[in-house]
Amino acid sequence: MAVFDLVDFDNHEQVVYCSDEASGLKAIIAVHSTVLGPAAGGCRFWDYASDEAALKDVLRLSKGMTYKNAMAGLKLGGGKGVIIGDAKTLKSEALFKAFGHAVNNLNGRYYTAEDINITTGDMAIVNQSTAYVSGLEGKSGNPAPFTALGTFLGIKAAVKFKLDRDDLTGIKVAVQGLGSVGYSLCEKLHAAGAQLFVTDINPVALDRAATELNATVVGLDEIYSQDVDVYSPCALGASINDESIAQLKATIIAGCANNQLAEKHHDQALLEKGILYAPDYVINAGGIINVALEIYPEPYCAKSATKLVENIYNTLMTVFTTAASNNMPTGFIADEMARNIIANGAK
Repeated sequence: MAVFDLVDFDNHEQVVYCSDEASGLKAIIAVHSTVLGPAAGGCRFWDYASDEAALKDVLRLSKGMTYKNAMAGLKLGGGKGVIIGDAKTLKSEALFKAFGHAVNNLNGRYYTAEDINITTGDMAIVNQSTAYVSGLEGKSGNPAPFTALGTFLGIKAAVKFKLDRDDLTGIKVAVQGLGSVGYSLCEKLHAAGAQLFVTDINPVALDRAATELNATVVGLDEIYSQDVDVYSPCALGASINDESIAQLKATIIAGCANNQLAEKHHDQALLEKGILYAPDYVINAGGIINVALEIYPEPYCAKSATKLVENIYNTLMTVFTTAASNNMPTGFIADEMARNIIANGAK
């Protein structure tokens, strides 16, 4: 497998394969850029179909973190970790300690944190082997509420720009994925008066949303074709593809999932269909913003984190306005803005 020839390889500074036979650890850490500061990004635990699939994911996610941190105004580069396997059967103290040793060997070039299938408790174990961990209890803690807040404000920005509405009362939102961030987002949307249509692989989460949030439950494949204002992808990536775009009735895409576009050209396809897309790494930056304040030398402050997360609204409005005035896709504009920030940082 020629890593340098892969489409998703974007001059990453470092790609590290990590293995520990005793604990069963198999992981990949990708450092995309340290131009603006040490690379930061969570680690997810996922049962990938192949090592190649894990590599593709970590390459895309780490690049996304570089752009995310740049657009959020953070003094951090981009990196990501993935642990390969079934978290339900492979999780152990020894495994997380081994992952911590792998992170520590990078000597501060990469700071890790929790992501899919990894908790703050798991990160506390990683912290026993390395100091390069963030998102710990007693400090910044679980980043999910901050990610949800940023996504909620991003939806408000998109609704304001596209529909000229200052509030969400009666706005119909189709949410794909009710994990910790997705469900927290739904709670905020419900409190703001939005009407929810939800789907997830977890029937317990669906029942809870129906009972607590008066949400309408739909099938996994039916979420795209709902007659709604906003489609909010909050599960795994690549849900915006040729097939789903053809089904979409929403005029706004705004959610917390990473790597929402299956291919780069789907950014243009959304523009041509008249759909406003909130670039994923801009709208979902709340979690890393919160975590970043734990990495910085100043003491962590939740109020400061919240204030920075609230600026996601303004950043997205700038992206939307610039894209509209140039008749360009929003993802393209966000990429250009991020690259300019990084280039200026390099100078």
